[in-house]
Amino acid sequence: MKYIAEINIMPLKSLLDPQGKAVSSSMSNIGLSEIENVRIGKHITLEIEAENKNSASEKVKEACEKMLCNQIMESFVFKIEEK
Repeated sequence: MKYIAEINIMPLKSLLDPQGKAVSSSMSNIGLSEIENVRIGKHITLEIEAENKNSASEKVKEACEKMLCNQIMESFVFKIEEK
């Protein structure tokens, strides 16, 4: 079966997010001073061929841990649906 995984990777909350800080600082310049504490991450979509949803989840978790996410600085969450 084919599955689609939607992965969100974000900087750890305990670490500074320079991109998010720059965007937060610029919000007041465009009249949006109500917006603060912006955090910027990555969104990745994958297609997986697997026997079942559990197997697909294991493959996505392995891909995140081994390649897609730097676990020293980032965390990840994902959801999987049948294609």
